[in-house]
Amino acid sequence: MSTGTGPVALAPRREIFGWAMFDFANQGYTLLIITVVFGDLFTRVIVGDAPDYRLGNLLWSIALAVSYVLVVFASPVCGAIMDYSRSRKRFLFASYVLTVAATCLLYIVEPGWIVPAMLLLVVSNFAYAIGEGFIASFLPDLGPRSALGWISGLGWSLGYVGGLVATAFTLLVLGDVSLDNYDRIRWVGPFAGGFFLLAAIPTFLWLRERGVRRPGLSSPALLRMGVARVLATQRALAQFRDLRSLLVSVFFAMAGIYIIIAFSFIYGAQVIGWDESVRVWMFITVQITAALGALVFGHLQSHWGARRVYLFTLALWLVAILAIWQTPALTQLAHAWLDVSWQAQYVFLFAGVLSGLSLGSSQSAARALVGVLTPHAKAAEFFGYWGMATKAAAVFGIFGLGLVQWLLGLADAIVFCLVLFVLAMVAVLPVNEARGALAADAWRE
Repeated sequence: MSTGTGPVALAPRREIFGWAMFDFANQGYTLLIITVVFGDLFTRVIVGDAPDYRLGNLLWSIALAVSYVLVVFASPVCGAIMDYSRSRKRFLFASYVLTVAATCLLYIVEPGWIVPAMLLLVVSNFAYAIGEGFIASFLPDLGPRSALGWISGLGWSLGYVGGLVATAFTLLVLGDVSLDNYDRIRWVGPFAGGFFLLAAIPTFLWLRERGVRRPGLSSPALLRMGVARVLATQRALAQFRDLRSLLVSVFFAMAGIYIIIAFSFIYGAQVIGWDESVRVWMFITVQITAALGALVFGHLQSHWGARRVYLFTLALWLVAILAIWQTPALTQLAHAWLDVSWQAQYVFLFAGVLSGLSLGSSQSAARALVGVLTPHAKAAEFFGYWGMATKAAAVFGIFGLGLVQWLLGLADAIVFCLVLFVLAMVAVLPVNEARGALAADAWRE
């Protein structure tokens, strides 16, 4: 049976908005728990192995790596089951409920409760991360291939707006990350969970489950069927060479991106030594530039093509990582060439602008390009492979950086990201967008 469905009509605006609101909702989790607040809280207060926090950084990377390993194994199988049973929305809802519950429970963690904190982090991040693949699998249903770039960019842009709202409120109301302020800052878990709970309601009201739901099977039968479909797809993936090359590129790019997401604010606190006010300004800067980058580059994909935009954003990442790594040197150059007495923490904001522009646009372009190269009837399963690649990348990148910083310190370990983005650029060079789209249309099951 051919799965090529021909041109897909643009979905109603309300449905596209409902889909994009899940990005708005879940970005609060990424920023509050992984990037800005709880990661810093875990390393500096819950573990608290001052002065260099190497054990805290290592345990943080281990907890994240374990959660992503679980996603690597579960994502393709869940995608195959969803494609067969037409139950993507049910799986999405289950991941959403589990994320909310486990995130709210972070409130109970006390300083020194390392194991409970790690367990709750593993559960909440697993549910959040696998849900990213579930929501992405709806993207090919929302419009023709030429529209996937701006739709994906809209979602990512709204995501950073949501993160800005959630984190700004948290930083203003809950205060700084410190042991003295622990009784207030511990509310970051319930707030992140509650924000996700409320903001994702439009998704479940307006996003449609397409296709006729198939008769239910027992859970063991569904699992066996899911594994069988994944194995069958793997045997047939030879005809999807462009998608394979893209997934290799996504692996390396996302390894670098997850390092930045998980360690950038830790880097600012431990290496740059920024003030609380600069930390807030960095957050605002990254969120605004990431939202603009996702929106602008999402629209450019309609003119340039998703592959070309994706390559450009990878090059932008190289410049951003160099700026992060060489912040002290850039500070000295500013003193010598411009005769200004800027502190390193303010020069670091320049690296934040570059990182923000790269962050939203690169992930949006990669997601749209996967949608272009994916057969509609296999959307959940193929986006499951996308999820597998991104989370395997997270394991490789975060755990790899954790080990490198254990040996060399965090200041020099960040150069590991440069190698990853170069490899990502090399891997995507053979991808032909038009050829890959034809292969998707010709897929027969």
